[in-house]
Amino acid sequence: MISEKLRKGHLLIAEPSIVGDLSFNRSVILLADHNKEGSVGFIINKPLKYTINDLIPEICARFKIYNGGPVEQDNLYFIHNIPNLISNSIEISNGIYWGGDFESTKELINEGKINKDNIRFFLGYTGWDENQLEHEMLENSWIITENNYENKIIGKSATHFWQEQIKELGGEYLIWSNAPENPYLN
Repeated sequence: MISEKLRKGHLLIAEPSIVGDLSFNRSVILLADHNKEGSVGFIINKPLKYTINDLIPEICARFKIYNGGPVEQDNLYFIHNIPNLISNSIEISNGIYWGGDFESTKELINEGKINKDNIRFFLGYTGWDENQLEHEMLENSWIITENNYENKIIGKSATHFWQEQIKELGGEYLIWSNAPENPYLN
C-alpha cells in the first residue's frame, strides 16, 4: 500500500512525465510530514534569485532561498541540521529539523555559527490534503526514495540533483537523465 511507503524524511522525485508544471517539473521534494490528514514537503532543488539578505536585510548572509512549493509562497520556512543551536525545531528524520526559534536563528547566522551547509530557506511549501499524495502516487507522478544523504542533504547542490536521482534509479529512467527539461524541444 502506498500510504505505508510514504514517511516523513523520504524524497519524492518528480516523474519525467511531469512536463510544463513550473513548480514540480524535475523537482525533488523532502517530505517533512506525512499523516492521515495530509502531507507537507519542501522542493529542495529549485533555487530562486533571492538570498536571505534580500528578504531579511538584518541577516548578514547570502544564503540562497529556494522555491519550497506553491503553497503560502509569501512565508519563509527553513530546515536545518543543528537542533542543538535552534530551539523549538521539529525533527523530520535522520538529523534534519524543520523550523524553530527564528530570532535566535538570525543572531546565530550573523555571528557566523550557522552556515549554508546547516540551513536551507524556502518560500512556500508543498502540501497535500488527505489521500491527495497517495492519489498522485497512483497516477505515477512521484517516485519515493530514501534520503541517503540524511542531514547532509541541506548542503547538497541543487544544480543537477534531479538528474542525479534519476540516474540512481537506473533502468528506464537513464534516458531521462540527459534529456532536455522540455523534451518537446529536443
